Amino acid sequence: MEGDQTGQELLEEALRVLDPSVTGVDVDFQRYDLSLENRRATDNGVVHEAAAAMKECGFGIKAATVTPETPGDVGSPNAILRKGIDGTVIVRTGRRIPGVNPVTGVHSPVSVIRMAVDDAYGAEEWREGEGLDEVAYRTEKISRRVCRGVSEFAFIQARKMRAKVFGGPKYTVSPVYEGMLKEEMDRAAENSRDVRYDPQLIDATYALLLTTFGEPLVIPTLNRDGDCISDLVMQMFGSIAGAESLLISLDEDENPETVMAEAPHGTAPSLEGKNVANPMAMILAGAALLTFFHDEEASRASRAIYEATFESILDGVRTADLGGPTGTTEFTDEVIRHIRTKLEVWSALA
Repeated sequence: MEGDQTGQELLEEALRVLDPSVTGVDVDFQRYDLSLENRRATDNGVVHEAAAAMKECGFGIKAATVTPETPGDVGSPNAILRKGIDGTVIVRTGRRIPGVNPVTGVHSPVSVIRMAVDDAYGAEEWREGEGLDEVAYRTEKISRRVCRGVSEFAFIQARKMRAKVFGGPKYTVSPVYEGMLKEEMDRAAENSRDVRYDPQLIDATYALLLTTFGEPLVIPTLNRDGDCISDLVMQMFGSIAGAESLLISLDEDENPETVMAEAPHGTAPSLEGKNVANPMAMILAGAALLTFFHDEEASRASRAIYEATFESILDGVRTADLGGPTGTTEFTDEVIRHIRTKLEVWSALA
């Protein structure tokens, strides 16, 4: 799914890495132009087409897109995509970037499991009154099905990461609304006694994140809370461009059914055409997508991409946001060189 401005440029870098001549994985890309211009021209029809295609094949990779601020315009394609594939959770994992000092000294991974639908982003809004008496209203909703998906997947992710489930909603202030997620977190914890469970209110979660540096954490959140806290987590590790974002729809057993990978950052219009933006998040989005193929060759390629990306940074190949002079294309070139070396060596040792 093509996007706008620097977002599109970084997608092209990720697709260079995913080329079969690099990874050895035979993939075919169906392209959908989700640029603002084409979304307007098709009245978002192209977004619906992309969602249907992604649901059919099970996988998608998306560039960052512009969301117009004018009411009545095409808006963000993300809500359409999430609804189109029945997306349940958004997963963003901050992890230590080799050679880059984290802001607070944190070194263990932190994964945010965020509601993909409902909450503030699906709310109905309106205003009443005039002048200083004008009042703004918003009607939000969350469903037990989505709360259960977020909670169950949080424990699945924690088991995979050998992490503890940490944090949660402000259920003390909102026992009916936010309390529903807490109820499902407690239910999932009861069924997952092998995973450590340390529930916290969302405000305490923010505060405690700035003082934690020990074991890996998985944080289940409401949609709006997850949007905010995942940006904080990314930046704690050095850059919002340092990790991928995954939109996942789950089947009845809470297993991934459709997966869309993207970068958590925006279109960075000020960086467009300058060859200075960090393609790391988009490259890792491709690597993450391959892990869901359940194929040995794809898993090997995914590992090679992850390792090659971090090794390149450790070798001093860093874009400006990581304190280095490396350009976008040069960074990708180095990652590709490392991938090819790894896969060739591994094939010799097989």
